[in-house]
Amino acid sequence: MVLNPNTSHGMTASIGRAAQAVAGPATEILAVQPEFGPVSIEGFYDEAIAAAGVAARVRASDAQDIQGLALACFGDPGLDAAREALTCPVLGIAEAAFHAASMVSSGFSIVTTMTRTCVIAEHLVVKYGFERQCRGIHGTDVPVLALEAAGNGLQAQLFAACQEALEKDRSDAIVLGCAGMAPLCEALQQRLGVPVIDGVAAAVKLLEALHGLGLKTSKRCNYARPLEKTYLGWAAPLGWPRRA
Repeated sequence: MVLNPNTSHGMTASIGRAAQAVAGPATEILAVQPEFGPVSIEGFYDEAIAAAGVAARVRASDAQDIQGLALACFGDPGLDAAREALTCPVLGIAEAAFHAASMVSSGFSIVTTMTRTCVIAEHLVVKYGFERQCRGIHGTDVPVLALEAAGNGLQAQLFAACQEALEKDRSDAIVLGCAGMAPLCEALQQRLGVPVIDGVAAAVKLLEALHGLGLKTSKRCNYARPLEKTYLGWAAPLGWPRRA
């Protein structure tokens, strides 16, 4: 399952195509989105509401035969909650991209959408322990939903931003800081001549590897199932455990 935490149907479809393009022949991709939340995630408030939508969608998916979940938003909203709720491996695309970039370069730069979201990426770099490998985070102020109609002008803008990041940071690879950039990854890599990592593709391949190794999310301690308790208001149906 590839879960787009925003509620843009067009972006969900695009992310699903990007995931299927790299998936192995035995892997079925199910691209989904929450039933509520922002159409794009471009700040902390958006992220908080989106994380609730992710939790609700994951809860509804608990009974399905899902063998891996990729959260397809670079802020990785609701990642820890999803790991509590599910037994299968759960990866965020930022987390997956950082790991992949560190394996093929001595240091990487992140090129993302809105400058205001760079701080969210900074927090994740620290959380995941990649302070030494990440040499810079660069906002382009391209709105997330503008990526759905990525024309030549937008591609040129992102190419220029990536070039500048490589030179300024003295880095060896680019991490694309938005799931909506996935369709541009191959073209950017060819033009830049360095590894360009799309977190959607990285998450799909890493999930396939974890599944192949027979690894699941540990339920011993920190990611044990959510505690049973009452939720109030609009969240009343979302309490754990799942009830028919």
